Amino acid sequence: MAKVLVIRISSFGDVAMLVPVVFSVASKYPQDRFSVMTRKAFAPLFENLGFNVNVIPLDVNGRHKGIVGLFRTLRRISTQGFSHVADEHDVLRSKGLRIFMKMTGRKVACIDKGRKEKKMMLENKNLSHPLEHTIKRYQDVFNQLGFPAQMIFNNLFDFVPRDFSQLRSVATEKKGRWIGIAPFSKHKGKIYPLEKMEKVVEILSAEEDTTLFLFGSGREEQKVLSMWSAKYPNTINPVGKLNLNKELLLISYLDVMLSMDSANMHLASLVQVPVVSVWGATHPSLGFYGFNQDPENTVQINNLDCRPCSVYGELPCQRGDYACMYQISEQSVVEKIQAVLEKANK
Repeated sequence: MAKVLVIRISSFGDVAMLVPVVFSVASKYPQDRFSVMTRKAFAPLFENLGFNVNVIPLDVNGRHKGIVGLFRTLRRISTQGFSHVADEHDVLRSKGLRIFMKMTGRKVACIDKGRKEKKMMLENKNLSHPLEHTIKRYQDVFNQLGFPAQMIFNNLFDFVPRDFSQLRSVATEKKGRWIGIAPFSKHKGKIYPLEKMEKVVEILSAEEDTTLFLFGSGREEQKVLSMWSAKYPNTINPVGKLNLNKELLLISYLDVMLSMDSANMHLASLVQVPVVSVWGATHPSLGFYGFNQDPENTVQINNLDCRPCSVYGELPCQRGDYACMYQISEQSVVEKIQAVLEKANK
């Protein structure tokens, strides 16, 4: 029996994209055991993937922070009998762990993030040949370790029954169409301007038989979402009322999710909800598009010669005006959502 340590600590969206891969591999090799090391907050994503999958949660801001935290982690994993290490992150912390494990005789494989290809795409803006998807890069690591597997994942709720009663704090029953709106991301280059997004909320909230659910986290995001939910009818702000499992449950009942290039796109993908995604500084061709999402559901400006300018959206706008977001009209976002809803009803 092999015991495989799988390392992917952050970010939320990248960790979510690992779920289909871990499930597919673990399902093909039931005689082996797979332990996913990730942030404690992300652990629920892996808790119901199978009897041979478990989580090693890290408190990266506390007990497992810095050099002392790294040594604590090393001490913990060195006694658990791992035979293989799948480094799906390739950052300083995971490098330290995998080097130690390799020196002590474990078989090790590391993700190829394609940094050179991504840099070249940013430089030449040639988007005709999309780069290998992150999920395929995750699979390649398992292939190197001797665990090839076809993708068989569909939906997180294939493994646990849905219980609508768990959503009573935000909804008593589902009526009409439910639309999720996740307007935030970590970086400005990936956020549709909030004044324009508010207009989208205003338009959609006025539609008949439609309920909007707003998604975000943190104090500042909560302020914005609370203001919108108070200002517009049929708009619900569930932030702070649901843990991750219940938030995934709520998302699973949506008819469509409107998201940035951010974690909510990937969470919705895990429960087979179509996503209308808005892209600015980044681009789907860089390999981070939602799992099994329809490429037709993207909203982006295709005639800007400065785009994409960043892999993760963290760089300041070279033009200074964030044209990649401001040139996207509110109506085009609304029309894309309506098109997805109409397609689902055919």
